[in-house]
Amino acid sequence: MTTLKIIDGHNDTFLRLYQNEQKGYTRSFFERSEEGHIDYPRAVEGGLAGGFFAVFLPNKKRKEGKMPVPAEDGTLSYQVPLPKPLKYNYAARQALAITSRIIRAEEASEGRLEIVRDVAALENCLDDGRLAIILHFEGAEAIDQNFDALHVYYAAGLRSLGLVWSRPNRFATGVPFNYPDSPDIGPGLTDLGKALVQECNQLGVMLDLSHLNEKGFWDVAALTDAPLVATHSNAHALCPVPRNLTDRQLDAVGESGGMVGINFHVGFLRADGRFDQETSLSEIVRHLTYIAERIGVDHVGFGSDFDGATMPDDLGDVTGLPRLAAALRDAGFDDADLRKITHENWLRVLRRTWK
Repeated sequence: MTTLKIIDGHNDTFLRLYQNEQKGYTRSFFERSEEGHIDYPRAVEGGLAGGFFAVFLPNKKRKEGKMPVPAEDGTLSYQVPLPKPLKYNYAARQALAITSRIIRAEEASEGRLEIVRDVAALENCLDDGRLAIILHFEGAEAIDQNFDALHVYYAAGLRSLGLVWSRPNRFATGVPFNYPDSPDIGPGLTDLGKALVQECNQLGVMLDLSHLNEKGFWDVAALTDAPLVATHSNAHALCPVPRNLTDRQLDAVGESGGMVGINFHVGFLRADGRFDQETSLSEIVRHLTYIAERIGVDHVGFGSDFDGATMPDDLGDVTGLPRLAAALRDAGFDDADLRKITHENWLRVLRRTWK
């Protein structure tokens, strides 16, 4: 089997590096580490050729949640309140800081990294071995109501935008981290959110529907002229958390020519919803197979959530991606399927979306 070139739909690596820096611990992205899930040497080892590198803005005060504990009968349920909305000034400062870290990494990379702005640049990176960074905002809190910031960040390389993280903002409502529960909570897009969708369409910024509630999802589907994409979500039928997509949503993604990046977080994979690292790669394969069988292998890929979630021990970090590819091969996906899953589907969707 030839070496696969993997494009991954989501990671929070630069947030993690920035948070370490704020705590006085500076770790270079270009030095191998046992901390976190991605650095440049491990990315090369794991076959990561490119990915959506997120600018995510955490709440100022974030209470550490306890691991969900099952009841005596073994069942599990939990309710996590939606975090409070962020104030714009705070969000703008944090977005600027994290984006600048990504830009500085490109400048310091000696040609090893590139923030890609079009599909030709992305394909060139895949061909010559540079790590392609797709600049992504996970939540639009740093975008002002006049969209001035959107245009500035577009000039800096922003090519993917999630309207929300799992909290409400001026554009839309995110889903909570509950189990079991439905994504059908809260209102649809605000008028400003609908205008933002149209502005992104005009610029050629991909809209990410992960974290968005169901009414918001259908509002985007009615407005956008681009494929529907959830960069890091799974199948609700297999794990009933609001972060996963219902069968009806999956069907809409497929009909639009879009795709779903499979999230590797154990709590979004397991039917029992547990945050158990002793989770097999077969759980990732199970979700990917379900979606591929329902809407086609052309509409599924990887969306790891590296450095932002709990990974199965069988995977570990980015160096485990070849083991995942082998597990997919064992499950019956052939060479052509694996090329689609690892990078060709992302390229197709971005060709239809970016301008």
